[in-house]
Order: sequence, then C-alpha cells, then structure tokens
Amino acid sequence: MKNRNYSLWALSWPIFIELFLQFLLGAADTLMVSKVSDDAVAVVGFSNQLFNAMTVLFTVIASGAGILIAQKLGARKEEEARTISIIALKATVLIGAALSAVLILFPAPIARVLQMPEELVPMAVRYISIVGGGMILIAVMSTLSTAIRNTGNTRGPMYTAVGMNVIHIILNYGFIFGAFGLPQWGLTGVAVSTLVSRLLASALLFYMFLFAFERRIWWGDIKVWSRGLFSEVMKIGWPLGVYSANWVFSQLVIFTFIGSLGAKELSARTYMNTLESFCFLIGFSIALATQIRVAHLFGGGRMREAYKGAYTGLWIGQLVVIGNALLVFLFGRQMLGLFTSDSEILAICASLLGLNLLLQPGKMLNMTIADSLNAVGDTRFTMVISTVSMWGVSVAVAYYFSIHLGWGLVAIYACMIADEYLRGFVCWLRWRSRKWATRGAAQELPTVASGTAAEM
Repeated sequence: MKNRNYSLWALSWPIFIELFLQFLLGAADTLMVSKVSDDAVAVVGFSNQLFNAMTVLFTVIASGAGILIAQKLGARKEEEARTISIIALKATVLIGAALSAVLILFPAPIARVLQMPEELVPMAVRYISIVGGGMILIAVMSTLSTAIRNTGNTRGPMYTAVGMNVIHIILNYGFIFGAFGLPQWGLTGVAVSTLVSRLLASALLFYMFLFAFERRIWWGDIKVWSRGLFSEVMKIGWPLGVYSANWVFSQLVIFTFIGSLGAKELSARTYMNTLESFCFLIGFSIALATQIRVAHLFGGGRMREAYKGAYTGLWIGQLVVIGNALLVFLFGRQMLGLFTSDSEILAICASLLGLNLLLQPGKMLNMTIADSLNAVGDTRFTMVISTVSMWGVSVAVAYYFSIHLGWGLVAIYACMIADEYLRGFVCWLRWRSRKWATRGAAQELPTVASGTAAEM
C-alpha cells in the first residue's frame, strides 16, 4: 500500500502554499492589470465571478468524488477510489468542453445579461472569450487536484501551483509591458497568459494523476465505468453542487448589484477580494485539510477522532484568521495603495476594512464545520441551510438595504457577515448533535458533556 499521511499538518501546509501561490497569482494579476486601468481590474473581477459560477456544473462531480476517494481509502477500498477518480475526470471534461464553447460563442450577450457596465463590455468580450474558452482546463485542474489531494498527496498540486504562478507572472509581465519580445497586448495578453499557464498545469497534474493509486492509470481506463460508484458520487455530489451554486450564483448576483452602483464600486470590491483572500489563506487551507482528514477517519469508522478533528481544525483556523484580519485592518490602506491611486476607490475600500474583521471569523466557523459535515456525507443539510441563508440574507436583504434604500457597498458587506455567522452557527448545532453518525458509530462518540469540553 502507498504510504499516505492524513495528519492535519501534513495535509494543510502544502494546501496553504498552493493557495498562497494562487493568491499571489490573483494579486499579481490585479496589480499588473491595474497598470492597464482600473476598468480592466473591474473586468477581471467581474469575469472571475462568472467563471466561478460556471464551475459549479463540474464541482458537483469533482467535490463528491474527492470526499468519496478519501472515504474509500480510509476503508481500504483502493480500487473503488481509483475507479471513482477516472469516472469523475471523464464526466467533468465533457462539461468543461461544453462551457468553453458557450463562452467562446456568446461573450457579449453574457456580459450584458449580467449587467456589466456598457463601457466595459468591449474589454470584457475579449477577456471572457479567451479565458472562458479554457473552462475545460479549469475542469481538468479542479478534478485532478481534488483527486490527488484526497489520496493524501497535497504536495503534488502545490508543486504545480508553483510552476503555474511563475509562468503566469512572467507571461503577464511580457504581454502587459511588451517585454521578452512579446507583443504588448494589455488585458488580452493577461487572458492569453492565464490560458497558457493553465494548460501547462493541467498537463502536469494529469501526469501525477496517472500514478496516484496503487495500480497505475493508463489510456485503456477511459472505458472504466461503474453505475453504482457514480451513484455514490452523485448522492454526495449533487447537494454539494447546489451548495456551491448557491455561493457562486449569489456572489454573481451581488456583483450585479455592485455593478449597478458603478465601475468604481466594482473595482473596489475586486481589490477587497484580494485583501480578503490574504486573510483567509491559512484558514481555508486548514478547513480543506480538515475535510480530507475527517472524510478519511469517517471512512475508516474512527468516529470519535472524526468528531473531534473538526474542532481542532476550527480553533487553529480561528487563531490564524483573526490574526491575519487584524494585520489587514492595520495595514490595509498601504496595501491597497499598491493597486490603485484613485482616491474615491481607496475611500470605498477603507470603509470596508473594519467590517472585514467581523467577516473572517464567521467564514472560518462556517467553512470548517460545513466542510466537516460534507466530509461525512451530510451534504443535504449544508445544501438546505446555504439555500435559505445565502439567498435570503446575502441577496434579498442585501438588495433591500444596498439598492432599495441606497446604503451601498457597506450594506452588502453587513449582509455577507450575517449570512456567514447564521450558516456557521446552524452547522455547528448540526455537528454537535451528531445526527450524521450511524447509531452504532454514535456510541463511539463522546457524551454530550465531554463533547462540550472538546468544543471548548
């Protein structure tokens, strides 16, 4: 058997480095694109929300497959885990190809339907058609990295992120400033750079994927199929897909609210996204590592350890996230000054720095506990609470206060904070109730009194 390490530290530090490099990629994108114009920054931020929304269609399969791979390996069912990964890759490639075709053919109508400010549409058409045309690469990267991580190998995707970031930043610089003999293409060059770096990353991840299991994957495995295992993937995956859809589509709707406020507000939200990503990098890596660990423990029938593992990840993550949020609050204005000198945009961002201090702990609570529930297969519960809270609070209430009453971006942030804490608290109650465990497994868990001690 392969030597797989599912300790929280072994899983989380490569995920953090990978996410940190992805953050650098996004920050470098934003910083370099800001040299083109603030409008270009708005286009990138808006377009990325669109791409995130579309990835939901293959997240259904990739996320469900990832959790099942960890569970099957925990139960020592190596061949079933291998088969699930192959099935997931085939399905997501087909979906990604269809999405690529749509974005190449219809970028302008899509931008207008989503209320992109008209002056930004020509720039958006080029960016959406090029980067969106590579949705198949996002599908491949998402599925392969998820499968590889859930085998316990979190270093492979990390190494890939290193290479992708280096190539992307070099190409960005070349295309924006006309260096290295490359044409000076501005935002179009950024789009081409994104596409090329993702293509190379997909190739490297695919090579790692071939050797991810005891028995090597080869081309003949393209015929592999199992209706029973695919049903297991979808049983876990479709609620996860709805959960993800609630998030990305609610965020997309919120971006349309912000877009109606103006291009400066849209740019400000994009810059704040970059700072928020910095706050949550380590927290998110711990939450993701916790999910993988809990799924593996649950699959192996180690219920007591799975139960306590969620709290371990939560408290460690909270300490880190709160510390990072304080740093951003203290030095956020200086950091924002690296991206733009527009005084109006900086003033909008400055008004949101204090709210970010409240937002980040709520995100950590919600992410860690909801991911733990997903890891044990309780995906329908997280789906239901996300549907109610995201659309009821993040969207409906935000619209009323931000657009109807005219309170703007601050009202949108306040509603985002309320949504995170509401979902986090309800998911915590569900985790503490242990309704996700079987009756026999529940007997292995601590009593309510000792469970309370664990939570503290």
